[in-house]
Amino acid sequence: MRVLFLDTVHPILEEQLVAAGFDCDHDTTSSYEAILSIIEAYDGIVIRSRIPMNSQLFQAGRNLKFIARSGAGLENIDLDEAKQHGITVFSSPEGNRDAVGEQAIGMLLMLFNHLKKADLEVRKGIWLREENRGLELAGKTVGIIGYGVMGQALAKKLSGFDCTVLAHDKYKKGFSDAFVDEVSLSELQDRSDIISLHLPQSEETHYFMNDSFIQSCAKPFYLINTARGKNVQTSALVGGLQSGAILGACLDVLEYEKGTFEGLNAAQLPADFQYLIQSEQVVLSPHVAGWTAESYVKLSTFLAEKILAKFKA
Repeated sequence: MRVLFLDTVHPILEEQLVAAGFDCDHDTTSSYEAILSIIEAYDGIVIRSRIPMNSQLFQAGRNLKFIARSGAGLENIDLDEAKQHGITVFSSPEGNRDAVGEQAIGMLLMLFNHLKKADLEVRKGIWLREENRGLELAGKTVGIIGYGVMGQALAKKLSGFDCTVLAHDKYKKGFSDAFVDEVSLSELQDRSDIISLHLPQSEETHYFMNDSFIQSCAKPFYLINTARGKNVQTSALVGGLQSGAILGACLDVLEYEKGTFEGLNAAQLPADFQYLIQSEQVVLSPHVAGWTAESYVKLSTFLAEKILAKFKA
């Protein structure tokens, strides 16, 4: 089988495919149109987010048997079209679930303990103790929305913090276990001190957290979003921060990101973004929650296992 790598991933994926008899090529710079002209020659594609996998590409790639997405999100792949063309779609959320869970907790602890502010102050010789009195995660109730691989990883990692963990997933039932209690969305909104989003990007989840959602929460809460930027309506988030309905936010993702998640449209960023970057109640990172040295290897390792389990050279 011939496989085309359209994005850079850890080389262990290619090494394992080649060892199994696959032929691998790389084209990480050509345009979508250029890829259309060569895709017919390939049985498989390895991607991250650079090239949209749509009907036109599937029609041109008449020999395609699989698409392997290094990561969890599949929003750049038309899954219905892939199914109609008999193309298997692989992803590897298992590869970065630990990284995402750890970053979510790390950002929250940073916010609760004023670590960003305190670090900058001490470096300037400013020694403020009372002003940097923190909060404890112990005793808090954490609500996880979306109980897939990422949500489950966070729940497991929270188990040592002596907090109550709730979870809601519209498409899953009966998943209460030692780490989490399954609840309705309304109960989660009533009880949570902290709400963490673990949703895919889709029409259904676009602006999932909006004014209506925030107003439906019984008490002020802290928000964590390590999923997709467009899950949160930034204007509603800023309104919530200003009113006190949201006490703070940990944001690894923003709705202003480019489609490849590799930057922001700096010239088009609105006043809401300016508010976020100036707020001491907001912790930001550049879409790196799943981006560790270990996850880089594991993302490719899990993909290799899945591809080879289904397709033998």
